[in-house]
Amino acid sequence: MNQSALCIVMLMKEIMKSDAVLKKIHIIRGHKVMLDRDLADLYGIETKRLKEQVKRNCDRFPEDFMFELTKSERDNLRSQFATSSWGGSRYAPMAFTEQGVAMLASVLNSPRAIQVNIQIVRAFVHLRRMISSHEDLRKKIEAMEEKYDGQFRVVFEAIKELLDIKSKPTKKIGFK
Repeated sequence: MNQSALCIVMLMKEIMKSDAVLKKIHIIRGHKVMLDRDLADLYGIETKRLKEQVKRNCDRFPEDFMFELTKSERDNLRSQFATSSWGGSRYAPMAFTEQGVAMLASVLNSPRAIQVNIQIVRAFVHLRRMISSHEDLRKKIEAMEEKYDGQFRVVFEAIKELLDIKSKPTKKIGFK
């Protein structure tokens, strides 16, 4: 195995071990997205280069694949990361949905970008499964609640509250 292939394998192990991808998925405008700077970091390239490739291939990135953050979304994001308003990028960050991240694989064609994309898509699928399992559990609890009388109401309400806490995203940025 050559040196670059070994580095890619080590990177993939690190990404999967630390849940680095899941931590970089945010909820913006009701969509699960990843920001351009986070993707560039994972791909090992400058954010500027990632944006250049997207702009050169803008027909591959419709609004449901990628969108730029509004000023209020940027301000909200900045406050969540507790960074100062001084410095930073002059341009609005790009947010990529799962489909947009998959499309990046056709634009960024390095072996590392391809492997990172595979891991990112897997993270999105994992997140979707987790959300789906919460919904399934909620439906089963509601069915049990209808079946049994009021003596278990407190128990069912407590379980529902726990599900609501776990299913709420930890990072929520802006609404539109």
